[in-house]
Amino acid sequence: MTVLAAIEAGRRTCGEVFRNPLGAPDRTPRHTIGEVSAASGLTAHTLRWYERIGLLDPVDRSASGQRRYSDGDLHRLAFLGRLRLTGMPVADMLRYVELAREGDRTSADRRDLLLAHREEVRQRIADLHATLAVLDHKIDLYDGRVARLAP
Repeated sequence: MTVLAAIEAGRRTCGEVFRNPLGAPDRTPRHTIGEVSAASGLTAHTLRWYERIGLLDPVDRSASGQRRYSDGDLHRLAFLGRLRLTGMPVADMLRYVELAREGDRTSADRRDLLLAHREEVRQRIADLHATLAVLDHKIDLYDGRVARLAP
């Protein structure tokens, strides 16, 4: 079954939703903290912390009080994970989420925040490319030495 067909059929697992946050998310609270932790790689402690500081909206609870995450929560976590991967500070992630909660009138502010961060990411990538060139040069030097010393 394709991802799109699974979305339409509503049969996506927690991991599938997290890996492919596509389409309008199902807001039904159905994923346990253990499932979300396994899918996202975040610990249960981190998930609770994200909720406590406001990166996640308050998570629904089952009748017994256990957290139940929706596909919408997973979409948010997937995006936050990508922001963290780029090195965005938690404070900036929180600012983005707060702006998103305010609705469409903050679209320009969210765009500006992401544009500024993208520029930082591009600079970091350029720095990494320069560093990679130095490593490649050193490896080439050692390749020549190893070849000369080989019996």
